[in-house]
Amino acid sequence: MVDLISKKILESQRIVITSHLRPDGDSICTSLALYFMGKLLGKDMAIINKDVTPFPVNHFPDIDRIKIGQISPQNFDMAILLECANVSRSGQENLDKYFIVNIDHHYSNDYYADINWVDPEASAVACMAYMLGENLNIQFTSQIANHLYCAIVSDTGSFQFSNTTAQSFEVCHKLINHGATPINVSDLLFNNNPPEKIKLLGQVLSTLEMNKEGNIAVITMFKEYLDHLDLKVIDTEDITTLVRSIKGVNMVLFFKEIGNNTFRVSIRSKGMANAALVAEHFGGGGHIHAAGFTVSGKHEKLVKELPDKVLDLLRKFGTNQGSKDT
Repeated sequence: MVDLISKKILESQRIVITSHLRPDGDSICTSLALYFMGKLLGKDMAIINKDVTPFPVNHFPDIDRIKIGQISPQNFDMAILLECANVSRSGQENLDKYFIVNIDHHYSNDYYADINWVDPEASAVACMAYMLGENLNIQFTSQIANHLYCAIVSDTGSFQFSNTTAQSFEVCHKLINHGATPINVSDLLFNNNPPEKIKLLGQVLSTLEMNKEGNIAVITMFKEYLDHLDLKVIDTEDITTLVRSIKGVNMVLFFKEIGNNTFRVSIRSKGMANAALVAEHFGGGGHIHAAGFTVSGKHEKLVKELPDKVLDLLRKFGTNQGSKDT
């Protein structure tokens, strides 16, 4: 697949890159890396996302290269979709006649594109982009290396998540040799919190509930929290990571209110608890240990009923997934 994608890139002149709705550090930083790789090849490059760039990535270098909106029909020779299980996941509405390249490292994918490169074993889509760059004989600059390094650190939770593999360290080792600066990236990712973020952390943690078995934790972020603190889009991965660190917990359900009686549920798990299979049951998808879905209903009812349903699913998927970690 890498050879096919490289050939198509070399044949094309105008290339647009887009990523999934509610983009994350991996998709955003990888987009920027691919953008500058294309520039080195003399291509006309563009990055167009449907949703705005979230904190803290919105303060990163080169972020002004990303445009927000819809990709115009037929303005490009090809479109690269990053981490999109299907076209609708991108939020883009004008890709019907485009040659599409689908690059993804998620378990859930519809293999919808003209070229599908889906590798669930890859630590991050940035690792795949690095392989693509090598195949294209790109001379990696420190600018490109920093974007790819940032993407991997972001998606692996600073090498704490289960998608951390030998590949993660191997690629990062090469990126550092190409000029990536780990300390600067860590500062950008983890040491830029406003005071309001820390206050939000306290409010969300105060909603913590546990199921009676003690292996599923539930937390909630209501819109009023964000409104009261004058926050809009903010990274909350560290909140989930903190809750997942509770002894005996192998799955966290993080309810984020996105509308009237509507919640985006982010799932983070560890051990044998398969977040992707749970999310797929509710119409979502993702990784084995990081997934999500959207649900509607009264909050009080959802936080009482969903953990029981999830526990039943975990027991159904595997005899040890519904039991406490020891």
